[in-house]
Amino acid sequence: MTESYRVSVRALCEFTAKTGDLDLRFTPSPTAREGMEGHLAVARRRGEQYQTEIALSGEYDALTVRGRADGYTPEINRLEEIKTFRGDLELLPENHRALHWAQAKIYGWLMCQREGLETIELALVYFDIVKQQETLVKESFSANDLEAFFKAQCHTFLAWAKQELAHRRARDSAAEGLQFPHPDFRFGQRPLAEAVYRGAATGQCLLAEAPTGIGKTLGTLFPLVKAMPTQQLDKILFLTAKTPGRALALGAIAQLELPELRTLELVARDKSCEHPDKACHGDSCPLAEGFYDRLPEARAEAVREPQLTQSRLRDLALHHGICPYYLSQEMARWSDVVVGDYNYYYDQSAMLYALTTQQQWRTAVLVDEAHNLVERARGMYSAALNQIQFRATKKQAPKALKNPLEKVNRAWNALNRAQPDEEEFVIQAELPEDFNHSLQLATAAITDYLTEHPFALDSDLMQFYFDALQFLRVVELFEPQSFLCDVEWLKPNRGRKGTLVSLRNLIPAEQLKPRFEAAHSTTLFSGTLRPARYYRDLLGLPADTVAMEMPSPFSAEQLRIHTAPDISTRYRDRSASIAPIARLINQQYREMPGNYLAFFSSYQYLQQVLEAVQTEYTALPVWAQNRRMSESARQEFLDTFQENGQGIGFAVLGGVFGEGVDLPGDRLIGAFIATLGLPQVNPVNEALKQRLDEQFGQGYNDTYLYPGLRKVVQAAGRVIRSERDRGVIHLIDDRFRWKQVKDLLPGWWPTSGW
Repeated sequence: MTESYRVSVRALCEFTAKTGDLDLRFTPSPTAREGMEGHLAVARRRGEQYQTEIALSGEYDALTVRGRADGYTPEINRLEEIKTFRGDLELLPENHRALHWAQAKIYGWLMCQREGLETIELALVYFDIVKQQETLVKESFSANDLEAFFKAQCHTFLAWAKQELAHRRARDSAAEGLQFPHPDFRFGQRPLAEAVYRGAATGQCLLAEAPTGIGKTLGTLFPLVKAMPTQQLDKILFLTAKTPGRALALGAIAQLELPELRTLELVARDKSCEHPDKACHGDSCPLAEGFYDRLPEARAEAVREPQLTQSRLRDLALHHGICPYYLSQEMARWSDVVVGDYNYYYDQSAMLYALTTQQQWRTAVLVDEAHNLVERARGMYSAALNQIQFRATKKQAPKALKNPLEKVNRAWNALNRAQPDEEEFVIQAELPEDFNHSLQLATAAITDYLTEHPFALDSDLMQFYFDALQFLRVVELFEPQSFLCDVEWLKPNRGRKGTLVSLRNLIPAEQLKPRFEAAHSTTLFSGTLRPARYYRDLLGLPADTVAMEMPSPFSAEQLRIHTAPDISTRYRDRSASIAPIARLINQQYREMPGNYLAFFSSYQYLQQVLEAVQTEYTALPVWAQNRRMSESARQEFLDTFQENGQGIGFAVLGGVFGEGVDLPGDRLIGAFIATLGLPQVNPVNEALKQRLDEQFGQGYNDTYLYPGLRKVVQAAGRVIRSERDRGVIHLIDDRFRWKQVKDLLPGWWPTSGW
């Protein structure tokens, strides 16, 4: 039986029929919801015989083409391709129209083939979602002409398809013979790899708590690459919270020495744009001009690269004179392993999630340092608008937008007047409908203005526009059980007061569920994923998710734990704790000189203890994190931790130095953690506690205790990084002796003497 390559109508046409410039001037496009509503509106205007979402497929040589046509009316033999839009249709670039006709013609032939038709009328239906009006562009075609067009497109794609089939066979064959790149697994690494492989084999989610030092990155990637042929995986997505995670993943893949495996590093647009001062269209940016004409050669060269890192992809893109960022977007379709940030799969407009569903990929997802996903996901599905910034922006608006923006201002002021007197922060019982309606009118007006004056607005007004669109997207998702609406008064340095209106996602489970369902398997791994129930509930993981704790390669003999039962770091006791903590730091340093990290719950607390140390113990070498450290300043802070060095680095718990920092051996021999890391008690967290208590019965723990202790364990994990390390940790607070706190600390830690 001949092996067949499957491709969607949309993907086929985007590959063969896209020509000309990269042009983002015809923006913004309707949202996915508006697009669906537009399709339904067109369907309701047709007769009872009108058919929608018609599944069609056809074959050419080793190619199987399939898709769903938007609509067909048998009485008049008309097949429709529906496109929703905003603004002036005349501004739609010609290469977009050509692409739409190509899709219609492919569907036309597939319908003729299925129904035995000799002719068919094809129509492009452009539906204005604002005016609710449609423009019909129609033309009749013979089945013979459509068949010829279909074969021509397939012929163009076929060489690529055969190349991809050959690549898939070579990749899978190499993966079958792949050996672990080291003589032995590290302690705990084999059970992790086996659990990940089982997850891929059963299609289940896995929550894997695995301590630092066992090689989690390689231990999760290796089994999934081995599973690619047996589980017919199309993609592995390695998702990270921070840049160092990407580097570790790329390094682990390089260790596999598997040139048949195509790997792509995805980088944010602002970090890969070559001309940030230019707009994304051919009349402005030289890398957008003729982009689709030069893309085929760049793409053909790119697939021969086993690892498309940011720098390699940039070199390749510039060699062909095209945009590196949009080349990376294209190469996500043709890569086996994609390494990128969480937002590429879990955000509202996530590219990798959209491609997974559109292309029906069989995808295995790896979520690195997964304890970060709860807070990151909350941010993805939240929004806020600042009135003081809006007022300044409104003054710069063109005349055509003055009236709709003034309506927003009036609705905003009315919302403010409805707040209780003298309350700086108010949680709204329901969404402010008048305010939301004024935002809808304003964004529609800005959208119409942009379609006629592309890129004519200044950056501040564009930022308000994007923020308002995000706000309205969250409005569509809002429901009281998992979201919060609040109004906070802002105090400017000068001028009028204003408010910050926020829509906060508290429980992202419903938003993330479809992402987990779309993946064949998902492995979430971290050194701190307990209790597993917390992550299942808040992330919306499937009920059959497997939770495992991997054995640690470390032993209690490597670490000394000290607690301070007489010191309280509660807010009310902070001032009384400063001198004892300074004394404790000095005493430990005198007993065992070396490099230490001292973590505090805030910059203010850090500064208070730092000043006490500098005043009382002047000979003690110290250096400190500050609020706005550049990348170079962060590196300078870490570089101070030299082998056989001596001194105390002061840092904030939960900050950049609390996780993802590797200071092995004598570069770090101990840590002081002067806090439980509990989040601040404030109206937002209290509302979160109430929601979590109502839904899961663990409000206090889920809001305060678990997130706090997770930061403590992460910070303490900087001390012991290998089986040869030795160190000491001071847990400074009387509550560290409480059973419910001790139960959340790593099981290998020594507990005697607590």
